[in-house]
Amino acid sequence: MRKNLEIPQGKRTKLYRFLEILPGTISYGAIILLFILSWVDPVIGSIYLFIIIASTLVKAISVAYRTIQGYEVIKRAERIDWRKRILDLEQPHQSFERLRNDDSKSYHFNEHLNNLKMMATMEKEYPNPKDIFHVVIMTAYDESEETLGPSIEAVKNSSFPRDHIIFTLAYEERGGEEMEKTAQKLLNNYKGVFRDFLLVKHPDNLPGEIIGKGPNLVYAGKFIAEYVQKKRLPIENIIVTSLDSDNRMAEKYLDSVAYEFIVHPNRQRLSYQPVSLFMNNIWDAPAPTRIIAVSNSFFNVITTMRPHALRNFASHSQPLQALEAMDFWSKRTIVEDGHQYWRSLFFFGGDYSVLPIRIPIYQDAVIDETLWKTIKAQFVQVRRWYYGASDVAYVGSKLFVPKPQRLIPFWQLFPKFWRLLDGHITLAILAPIVAFGGWVPMIMNLSSHNMVAYNLPSIVSIVETFASIGLIVSILVSFRMLPKRPAKYRKGKNLLMVLQWVLMPITSILYQSLAAFYAQTRLMLGKYMEKFDVTKKFVKHQEKK
Repeated sequence: MRKNLEIPQGKRTKLYRFLEILPGTISYGAIILLFILSWVDPVIGSIYLFIIIASTLVKAISVAYRTIQGYEVIKRAERIDWRKRILDLEQPHQSFERLRNDDSKSYHFNEHLNNLKMMATMEKEYPNPKDIFHVVIMTAYDESEETLGPSIEAVKNSSFPRDHIIFTLAYEERGGEEMEKTAQKLLNNYKGVFRDFLLVKHPDNLPGEIIGKGPNLVYAGKFIAEYVQKKRLPIENIIVTSLDSDNRMAEKYLDSVAYEFIVHPNRQRLSYQPVSLFMNNIWDAPAPTRIIAVSNSFFNVITTMRPHALRNFASHSQPLQALEAMDFWSKRTIVEDGHQYWRSLFFFGGDYSVLPIRIPIYQDAVIDETLWKTIKAQFVQVRRWYYGASDVAYVGSKLFVPKPQRLIPFWQLFPKFWRLLDGHITLAILAPIVAFGGWVPMIMNLSSHNMVAYNLPSIVSIVETFASIGLIVSILVSFRMLPKRPAKYRKGKNLLMVLQWVLMPITSILYQSLAAFYAQTRLMLGKYMEKFDVTKKFVKHQEKK
């Protein structure tokens, strides 16, 4: 019997509606509770606030540690010759004997030896590296060749053999005549570069679909499945990577994914998650969006060091055989990337996980034609990300049901549900409480002379000073992560890259808290976001002198 993995359309059940309302209710309630407790007793209000502020300090220390740790791990992984490691897998016994006495301290070298030893004794359990194929699906709406070209070039420059790469440009019919011309031009430019360069045009207004990236991916995925069958390629050895139009994979990414795919016996029940770094145009972006881009890059660096909490985000890779079995991605959500984690988890009955790939895929920071348009476009992007709160209802509706209806045991799923709910609530409440919460007990008790309430702003300020350690670490690491400064910018730009962080409190409230509240409020009111608002990819050219 096929499992129902789709998000419901139309009227929801009472349980589903309750769970849609839950994140917003708790987020608003947490803010209101601070005022109520402070009014009832300033000491109780202060304790409530201090617990939240103290947790922020703990998280700041953890962020600092994980950022440094994650950055170092990524640099180590990037130094590995993944093509050579794959070649080692072709003759595992000989490679093991050759390397067994090597005392290399390189990234996961001991794991590589163990993989060779395991493959040498159980060769039939592992695919031949020569039989691995990559399908790269790049989705596009109305982007120009100027945006798409460099992303395709990055795939072309991959260390993975191009005759085993099938590149697919999945573009929207609603992109119009210009998109059609761009697609045909790219086909002419890259014909013969890969094993095949395919164009797949997603028709407009198909039934049961929202306007978004997910339906485009599904349509392209089904086309690929038919293509693979027609060409008699081994579907069990084909890995699909989804890319946005501005995504530029690092040279070793496909080799790294192929290696991990080969050495894991449960390869069909894994997806492979790169580190998304918003660094392509970071020097061109204005300060507010630079902060968002770097902050999100840090978040992705940190999560790659926490595999138990890792979920799909933006670009990711997954086996074609598994994708076809679960009917690909969802066609009913604008956050198809993060939702794909839950879709896969339920399809495989909990026997599924996301494997971190410590090789980056680089993305664009938001830039539009003017500063005001850029600020608006950045808000549109983050509110779409934070609409991932819609997954709370999706997961909860499969958790809080009678035992016979559960796809995953309760206590296996509940911690994941709790982390999901807590993450979205924290996004909404943390910035305003940290910024303004210290004044609430005093304001609610102006006629009182309670010393705790009076001194609380100073206490919070001291805690925030210690918490700023995480910010300082972020600034230092950000400089090491930045691409080389373009020649069109002078050294003074480096100073601006430091001074920009004074905007952090403002961007946290505007782009984190307000965007999260916006998404959660829409869910509370049943005004679902069913249109993927494409973030415009504006390329800033060097000004002529």
